[in-house]
Amino acid sequence: MGKVLIAGTGLGGLSTALRLTSKGQKVVMVEKFHQAGGRLNRLTKDGFTFDMGPSFFSMSYEFHELARSCDWELPFEFHELDPLYAVNFSDTGKTFRIYKDVHKLAEEFKGIEPDLEKKLNRYLQTTGALFHDTENLIIRRNFDHWWEYLQALVQVPIRHAPKLIRTFWSEVERHFESREVKEILSLVAFFLGGTPFDTPAVFTLLSYTELKHDGYYNVRGGMYKIVEGLVDELKRRGVEIHYDTEIVGVEQTKNQVKALIDQQGRRWEADQYVINADAAWFRGAVLNRRSFRMEKLDEMRWTMAPFTIYLGVKGKIPHIHHHNYFLGTNFRDYANGIFKNQVSLQKPYYYVNVLSRHNPESAPEGCESLFILVPVPDLRFRPDWSDKNEITEGILKDLSERVGFDLIENRVSQTIYTPVEWERMFNLHRGSGLGLGHNMGQMAYLRPSNKDEKLKNLFYTGASTVPGTGLPMVVIGSKLTVEQMEV
Repeated sequence: MGKVLIAGTGLGGLSTALRLTSKGQKVVMVEKFHQAGGRLNRLTKDGFTFDMGPSFFSMSYEFHELARSCDWELPFEFHELDPLYAVNFSDTGKTFRIYKDVHKLAEEFKGIEPDLEKKLNRYLQTTGALFHDTENLIIRRNFDHWWEYLQALVQVPIRHAPKLIRTFWSEVERHFESREVKEILSLVAFFLGGTPFDTPAVFTLLSYTELKHDGYYNVRGGMYKIVEGLVDELKRRGVEIHYDTEIVGVEQTKNQVKALIDQQGRRWEADQYVINADAAWFRGAVLNRRSFRMEKLDEMRWTMAPFTIYLGVKGKIPHIHHHNYFLGTNFRDYANGIFKNQVSLQKPYYYVNVLSRHNPESAPEGCESLFILVPVPDLRFRPDWSDKNEITEGILKDLSERVGFDLIENRVSQTIYTPVEWERMFNLHRGSGLGLGHNMGQMAYLRPSNKDEKLKNLFYTGASTVPGTGLPMVVIGSKLTVEQMEV
């Protein structure tokens, strides 16, 4: 039985640990933060509970695959979202509820998008074909050589080729007319940490996963139940987890890691090592690889940075759903400018999750627990966040007006995390929320590999390696990582 040391207890690290223990490996984990979960974390304060990061996910079957392959029974319960989410437009005040049921969805846009049902079915047919034609060929596999990736690409049906050069927005625009429908369907591009105007059209396959294939889910009791369930099972299997332990150095021979070194100078030895920190950042910051030094990392495409507000209020908010998007009137200009700090944050676009809507235990009786996420420039473009309180007050004023409830007057608890805090807590490069972005130059074989280029017993898992960002992708990635290891 070999020993594996995993640095980082995000979903990728925890899933990898579970798969390794199922193969008889002894696993030890170290974690910089004071509790497990990485970005899939939880904040508790003043009697309120908040999901810190991800608040819903698609491709729920990936968790079932993880459980089956590891002889584990999921200890948490998924809750399918219906509606999936709601979208409010500031100029009209209209709120649209987004359903998987195409008939109900068409009713929402009656008089706005003629023949929506017919158009949507055609759109989902093309995106569904793309998803199923690439799922096993590209997404669920390792590529150790460039020619393997090229061979896979030429097997993708030629009818999908135009999506390689179109943007997400231009593909949506080919199918729909109204700005409301186009903007709403394009929101999924933000889940990848980009915008619909710079995200390749191949990612319209996400429209299929959200609206037809699997929908969206969260977990009863909050998303952190996933982490708690994994940690409890790992402890039952004898896995040690050491918190407040940050890896800052590596002791190595020519092609092997001998030990990882933490901030107190302690050596952590194992036969094999898995890094669940950002795969690109770790290569630069800890391994001192020239090709991943800070200037090179800055030239890469990174996902949005998060500006997050965790708000506890007294009173119940009647006109708000569990998952909500609040949009303005300048979608294209805002999307094209926000990540490079070229627009004002006085009237930002933002997402609101009301955890207490389906999980009343997350707030004291008669109160609500809100998580507000604003996509903002990372620290390359906006290093100073000393105005965070002004930005927050502006958002709360805008949201109060749009839902008809005075959040400022009824505020009981408030915590703000800017990109500065996100970078510090989880070693996220420049505060990037979801790691490396997704374009044709940072996909599949072209992302940082899940096995190290020089050190034969060092591997990576998580959002910035293959196959990419998002909870289901990270779970798939844990399987790909274990496949690369000699276990």
